[in-house]
Amino acid sequence: MTSPLLPPTLRLELRDDVAVLRLARPEKRNALDDATVLGLESFFGSPPPGVKAVVLDAVGDHFSAGLDLAELTERDAFEGLEHSMMWHRAFERLERGRVPVVAVLKGAVVGGGLELAAAAHIRVAESSAFYALPEGQRGLFVGGGASVRVPRLIGAHRMADMMLTGRVLDADEGHAAGLSHYRAENGLEHALGLARKIADNSPITNFAVLQALPRIAEANPAEGYLMEALMAAVAGGSAEAKERMQAFLDKRAGKVVP
Repeated sequence: MTSPLLPPTLRLELRDDVAVLRLARPEKRNALDDATVLGLESFFGSPPPGVKAVVLDAVGDHFSAGLDLAELTERDAFEGLEHSMMWHRAFERLERGRVPVVAVLKGAVVGGGLELAAAAHIRVAESSAFYALPEGQRGLFVGGGASVRVPRLIGAHRMADMMLTGRVLDADEGHAAGLSHYRAENGLEHALGLARKIADNSPITNFAVLQALPRIAEANPAEGYLMEALMAAVAGGSAEAKERMQAFLDKRAGKVVP
């Protein structure tokens, strides 16, 4: 399915209340050009009505090999600043949007591809996935949010190693470092299962996790505790929360098991 708001490098499939959005430049290892990045911004700024979770997948063997180097045109400093901030804006629409996003990582998750993956809320990696930040070897610096998001996942020291030495992490090394939440042989099916669970959550809870949780984590403790209390009161006071709690008390809802 192609939405009129999406470029041909993005493909959309709707599976009830879960959307599967695919990067679709397999001949370029799904390198990200400006049209694709702007398409991501448009999609996550206004997801299809009724969609409660998104699986971010890719056509072919690779998630994304990063910035399309054909787009590295001659820019002055201000134009370069604006280009970087465009990527920031687009990926923030994903990270701080209204729908949780599960990314399926396979093959190259490199440079800008890793920056995109880091903006997703949950990451499922297949055994073929590998991670790199080759900007250091190309005389560049990351510009799509990696210096903010990736250290939060793996620490600034590991990111420095990747950039200074060109180190490539395989799927298991990336998982151990914190780049993925799950390892699966069939990443799409695993991601779809997670997305369906997420879509079954209360919308208020999902809103709290996407919007309040990151801000609480970034706040000082006193402000964080207050935001947590306010969000807990809003969520717990909803009619849906009361119904779900009553279902648990009435033994109509399953218990937590290993």
